[in-house]
Amino acid sequence: MPVEITWWGHATCTVEDANTRVLTDPLFARRLAHLRRRRGDVPPADARRADVVLVSHLHADHLHVPSLACLEPGTRLLVPRGARRAVPGLRRLRHLRITEVAPGDEVCAGGLLIRVVPALHDGRRLPLGPHRSPALGYVVEGEARTYFAGDTGLFDAMAEQVGPVDVALLPVGGWGPYLGEGHLDAGRAARALARLAPRAAVPVHYGTYWPIGMDAVRPHEFHAPGDEFVRLAAEAAPRVAVHRLGHGESVRLEVAR
Repeated sequence: MPVEITWWGHATCTVEDANTRVLTDPLFARRLAHLRRRRGDVPPADARRADVVLVSHLHADHLHVPSLACLEPGTRLLVPRGARRAVPGLRRLRHLRITEVAPGDEVCAGGLLIRVVPALHDGRRLPLGPHRSPALGYVVEGEARTYFAGDTGLFDAMAEQVGPVDVALLPVGGWGPYLGEGHLDAGRAARALARLAPRAAVPVHYGTYWPIGMDAVRPHEFHAPGDEFVRLAAEAAPRVAVHRLGHGESVRLEVAR
């Protein structure tokens, strides 16, 4: 049975595997603070349907409480350890089944095993975030092993910590003209791909949101990362099939182990 990946924009993806539907870092807003959606429609109502939702860290463009409030009652939600303390709005989402997790945890959901892995990123709720929570990645194991990196920098033990994977959903950009520490740009993402050596990859976390009034400031950082990742990945990891999706597009991948 194939795994199907749909990219809705930013870090929001649907992974369908083993008759189970997984949603990552849901963000269903046209505008978030100083950011506005520049490309792609807001995901349709069907995108909000999931058996389990994965939140990688507490930044508001990844843990967006209004988007989580739109999820169907009974949806299982995995969030970083300490999230309910750091983000009081989570406590109001009583219609969801919330589980706090940390690297090394494993959670069964439908026909899937979800492994929680580390990420190199500041996981606090910004701007001040008095309580620290880890930034996370997840490996969704069913018919395929799909790695959702969340936000992360490149770190030495990445391949060891993540383990063997078939598909990698890797961030290749951001939402502003400069990427700080703890992020992958197209070049670092290509290097990560070479270390992970999956069969297929999908670039995410680029080309969706951009600060209001900054259209002319380094616009290539908004438009170029997807194509640049495709080019650099062909050099660094030529055996990996890279699928650059448009917003709302899907790819079905046959995985034979």
